[in-house]
Amino acid sequence: MSTKNPFDPAAMSDNVKEQAQQIWLAGLGAFAKAQEDGTKAFEKLVSDGITMQRKVHATAEEKLAEATQKATQAAHTLSERATGQWGKLEGIFEDRVAKALHSLGLPSATQMEALHARVAALEAQLGHAKTKATTSNSAKPSTKTAAKPAAKKAPAKKAVKK
Repeated sequence: MSTKNPFDPAAMSDNVKEQAQQIWLAGLGAFAKAQEDGTKAFEKLVSDGITMQRKVHATAEEKLAEATQKATQAAHTLSERATGQWGKLEGIFEDRVAKALHSLGLPSATQMEALHARVAALEAQLGHAKTKATTSNSAKPSTKTAAKPAAKKAPAKKAVKK
């Protein structure tokens, strides 16, 4: 059996070299493990990020669609209210204009339409009467004689001053 002296400098040197080699190899192993785990962890984080991005995107689209629907509904409601108010304003304006025209003695649009209808009816009657008269006159021979020229008046006498 060979016994080595632990205090032998050559044995100590070999022992330190061997331990240093093991520490070196352990460090390389740790680095390789960290690199492998790091790559896996990085890929897992990327995958989780993609999943999260899809969820956020879907949620944002839902919220946007909901907000768009609410805005459209609010705009429609506001438009209906404005239209109703505009109609009331037009009615008030028309009433005030009609009162002002009435106070000036001007006829209303309804009265003017009635007047136009009466004039049209009278024109139609007049046209019918003229047609009837010309038809009956053309059938009779003319018995009228030419009218005598009007007698000439004597010039007025000038007043003479006395």
